[in-house]
Amino acid sequence: MYRIGQFSRFTRITIKALRFYEEERLITPSWTDPVTGYRYYTTDQLPRAHKIMSLRQCGFSIPQIRNILAGKNIATYFEERKKELEKEVQESSRQLSSIINYMESLGKDPTSVYEVVIKELPRVLVYSKRMIVESYNSYFTVIPKIGEEIAAANPDLVCVTDPPYCFIIYHDGEYRDHDIDMEFCEAVTDWGIAPPGIVFKIMNHVPRAACILHRGSYNRLPYAYTAACKWIEDNGYLIADNPRESYIDGIWNKPNEDDWLTELQIPLVSNS
Repeated sequence: MYRIGQFSRFTRITIKALRFYEEERLITPSWTDPVTGYRYYTTDQLPRAHKIMSLRQCGFSIPQIRNILAGKNIATYFEERKKELEKEVQESSRQLSSIINYMESLGKDPTSVYEVVIKELPRVLVYSKRMIVESYNSYFTVIPKIGEEIAAANPDLVCVTDPPYCFIIYHDGEYRDHDIDMEFCEAVTDWGIAPPGIVFKIMNHVPRAACILHRGSYNRLPYAYTAACKWIEDNGYLIADNPRESYIDGIWNKPNEDDWLTELQIPLVSNS
């Protein structure tokens, strides 16, 4: 038999870890001296110690290892761990791509630096109006009129404020600089009376969207779209639905267009 220090050297498991595994009932000493308290192990326990090390290196938790050593649901545990690792690899790949993209942008015009994050988009009730507008400059006149019509028909209607969610959806399927098929949406807390051309409807939850913040003039939004599309392609996703532009700060609260803040939101599905 070998004292715990010797067994530790054989197995390359620290004494602290061996005592922890004993507490967790994974491997216990073959004999403990009742007088000195010294713990002794045998060579017959080496295979079990090595198996514990191997399972720990696979990333299994102590309860999982205990069950695997007992022969419970072994195949299921390994299949579930395999799926977890595949997901971690995908996430690591996405993080690496984000780091590379960020590093490539260093030293360039700061306004061209975009960072993409994946978010959920909430299920919300909105009033909306879909229309063809002449150009992006038309937004400054047509959108305020929608709000005025809604307010006139629904003086007590309350917009969502935690946080506010006002956005445009593009239905063209491509970039257009005129005759733009767009839909304006404003999240509200309750159903209301819909003036002609305006509807109240539910926007379903989007489980995954690539989101990118753009600060400044709307004329530079194409740079944000370009950065987002490159990121989506590099990370193995596909665009699942029409993009949204969520207006966080704009002419209504920031007179200087350099302070306008827009979040581009593109629904995604995995390309696999």
